[in-house]
Amino acid sequence: MSPAQLTNANVTQLPAAVGQVGRLSQALLAMVLGVFIVGVVGFSHIDVVHDAAHDVRHSNAFPCH
Repeated sequence: MSPAQLTNANVTQLPAAVGQVGRLSQALLAMVLGVFIVGVVGFSHIDVVHDAAHDVRHSNAFPCH
């Protein structure tokens, strides 16, 4: 077998999310994840988790006080 046949033999192509539905679902997921990280984790009663979220908010210039 030639090197080209070896490299192309095991290639799996996955479909990419394109179009309006793909962009909308990606934006919605990003917003939900952002709200979870900033809001829910930031108000956690576990001190280590709260402090980590607090430090991340400050490092990204996000006001929290």
